[in-house]
Amino acid sequence: MRNPPPQPIRLKDYAPPDFLIDSVELFFSLHKSKTRVRSRLALRRNPKGRSGAPLVLDGDDLTLERVSLDGRPLDREAYETGPENFKLAQPPEGPFILEIETLVDPTANTQLSGLYRSGANYCTQCEAQGFRRITYFLDRPDALAVYTTRIEADKSEAPLLLSNGDLVEAGALEAGRHFAVWRDPYPKPCYLFALVGGDLGSISRDFTTKSGRKVKLSIFVEHGKEARADYAMDALERAMRWDEERFGREYDLDVFNIVAVSDFNMGAMENKGLNIFNDKYVLASPQTATDADYAAVEAVIAHEYFHNWTGNRITCRDWFQLCLKEGLTVYRDQEFSADMRSRAVKRINDVRTLRLTQFVEDAGPLAHPVRPDSYRAIDNFYTATVYEKGAEIVRMLNTLIGAEAFARGMEIYFTRFDGTAATVEDFLSCFAESAKRDLSQFARWYSQAGTPVVEVATRHDPQTRVFSLTLSQSTPPTPGQEQKLPLEIPIALALFDAAGNKLALETNDAKADEIAQGRIVLSSETRTLRFPNLAAAPSVSLLRGFSAPARLEPPVGEADLLRLLAHDDDPFNRWQASQSLALRSIFARVRGEERTDDAFADGLGRLISQSNDPAFTALALTFPSEADLAREQGEDVDPDALHAARKALRETLGHALKTSLAKILERLTEQGAYSPDAASAGRRALHNVALDLLAAGDGALGTQLAEAHFNAARNMTDRLAALGTLALVGGDARENAFARFYEEFAEDSLVIDKWFSLQATIPEEATTRRVLDLLAHKDFSLSNPNRARALLGAFAAGNPTRFHARDGSGYALFVDAVISIDPKNPQLAARLLTSLRSWRTLEPDRRRLAEEALRRVAAVPTLSGDTNDIATRALA
Repeated sequence: MRNPPPQPIRLKDYAPPDFLIDSVELFFSLHKSKTRVRSRLALRRNPKGRSGAPLVLDGDDLTLERVSLDGRPLDREAYETGPENFKLAQPPEGPFILEIETLVDPTANTQLSGLYRSGANYCTQCEAQGFRRITYFLDRPDALAVYTTRIEADKSEAPLLLSNGDLVEAGALEAGRHFAVWRDPYPKPCYLFALVGGDLGSISRDFTTKSGRKVKLSIFVEHGKEARADYAMDALERAMRWDEERFGREYDLDVFNIVAVSDFNMGAMENKGLNIFNDKYVLASPQTATDADYAAVEAVIAHEYFHNWTGNRITCRDWFQLCLKEGLTVYRDQEFSADMRSRAVKRINDVRTLRLTQFVEDAGPLAHPVRPDSYRAIDNFYTATVYEKGAEIVRMLNTLIGAEAFARGMEIYFTRFDGTAATVEDFLSCFAESAKRDLSQFARWYSQAGTPVVEVATRHDPQTRVFSLTLSQSTPPTPGQEQKLPLEIPIALALFDAAGNKLALETNDAKADEIAQGRIVLSSETRTLRFPNLAAAPSVSLLRGFSAPARLEPPVGEADLLRLLAHDDDPFNRWQASQSLALRSIFARVRGEERTDDAFADGLGRLISQSNDPAFTALALTFPSEADLAREQGEDVDPDALHAARKALRETLGHALKTSLAKILERLTEQGAYSPDAASAGRRALHNVALDLLAAGDGALGTQLAEAHFNAARNMTDRLAALGTLALVGGDARENAFARFYEEFAEDSLVIDKWFSLQATIPEEATTRRVLDLLAHKDFSLSNPNRARALLGAFAAGNPTRFHARDGSGYALFVDAVISIDPKNPQLAARLLTSLRSWRTLEPDRRRLAEEALRRVAAVPTLSGDTNDIATRALA
């Protein structure tokens, strides 16, 4: 018998809860397979709810032990119960106390949702709907309550007992057991509940808030790894200070705890006062973590801390408003990282991520608005659209109304909605008030799916010396949204003459003052700007700083791109010029055209010699990935052809720039002790990009240099970069390096994840066999999300030629794994399956094989709701 697909939940059907929960008391008696959970709920009818409605609580795979109402056992006939719900048909009309005791098995909980075991430790993950796997509850974001949690456990097994809020009591019990009581004074929904019990090491520091309050900060990790949490602690302190200074937000409890676990479906979780993290975003040392790992630790630590106000103190009314906490908080962590590092480099990297993930999502069957109208499985809507595009909307809002009005709007939001569950409309109303501006058209960004296309047309009249720039907007149809309305699109722009001089933006437009500042707002379908007194057509720099998540068409001409590469003072568009020139060259090769790239090579050579920002130069020398190329091509994609063309360009430029690249290697050889600061990371990035590009142009020399770099490396950044270069050039040097790397780091799971990933992305026919062998490796487990993502996720996302192999072998091994994972961890299986979301863009033979693979997943009779949802929408 097939599992029925989950029924859609619709935004238009939202209704307030029928009951309110004033307080929650939880009692946990921890046991590996029989944990007892007793909840004591102080309930009353919601005046805004349905009169006379029954009390219906959510559950998931629960065993009910007992129920009492106002201190008296409840007759069995008075309620209905099952694994997924509890119904009290005739609850009291006045306030009442409902006590429910359930039994859960943390060890058997392989879904890693609810209460489960990570190694020898107990931990929870309740977002989005994991709390219902702990006890029957009103599991919805707008059911806010004050929580008190008592935890009991064997002290030998779990000397550490943590929950939300502040510790109010602790002590010993009989038979070697002990207890701890935590109280969170701030109302919260159940998805923010957290519990940890186990035996962990820790580091602690005291933090003094701006107002002089003392807060104890602690990070808990596996014993022996405490030193690897130092950078996370430093990032936390910097994030707390930054939020005070930038947004005026001060921390509000006496303690702030972070716990790192090795089994976690997400990156981290912002539970009030007790953040639970995937350990890959906490643990870092020069020997085990790359510069990218350090940057990720910094960003994720900040992100989860910033949720204290944008997510916790103000939460979302319902899951349709997920972008309200996630998009806003991503914007805040992006701004933090930009202030900590290079703002230009951070912006480029954020846009690379947006295009690689969200633009692809917008262009396929899984496209959805930032605030969707409906969902079947909410776990599947933790997407790049909600997070990354959601952040871009907040950034555009800042651009449109200006920094001062934006800051006032944020202050109104924090003050007006503290302690509530808010909506997108609530959020926007604060900025409409602060800016005295109608934001109804801007709000379409939240409700309209798809990536808008801005078409550019230019014309220069030599007689009148007028240059005309016409911009037109359109958004392609997406599932369920055939017709699109015009958006408000902020477009930053500049003009450059033939010599590279930036021109004053003089125009007779009604908004000439705004245009003179280098920005326009495209709010209608078409808008034309006319610039007088120009003897020749200038080069146009548009969407500077990537001022809106849109695509420009048609592509900028090659001469203009070379001019912008040489002279544009906007770092983003200068980088974009290098990417666009690479795209032009690669696609010409795909079409079989004869191609020389002398002008491109000369432009890059000048950039190398002139740039004083190594991190930026490294990005300019890093060409679009094969996934980027597939996205830009859009249809009839042949991954083998894209790979061959990209490889040819790298060979050409690596050879042409050989002398310049060699000078970079000589100049930037690592000296002194490792530091993860931005300047040092930038120098390493440029050195390692230069090595990789030089190896592309001269394989023999590249192998020699990469071997030497691998042998001499004193940090993981350089060691992994050298291994990555050897992985591409191949031969005995590669296999010897992989063997040495494994031997040295076999006991470190996070480092071995890198070992798995790098092998999965080797673009060779033999890699399919290699991945199959790695699936059977003694250190591989489909039960660990990090390990599964490291191998299968890297194979699907980072190796298009093998994942999309012409014989279907890549799809076969991938789908076999997804089907195996699904019964144990539906969230992980569903997220992996999104790798096939763009199957319709492939050339016909691969398209057929990919569709067959998706249909094989969809045909599994016992398929989970999460994975069924992805398969069904992908095939729709």
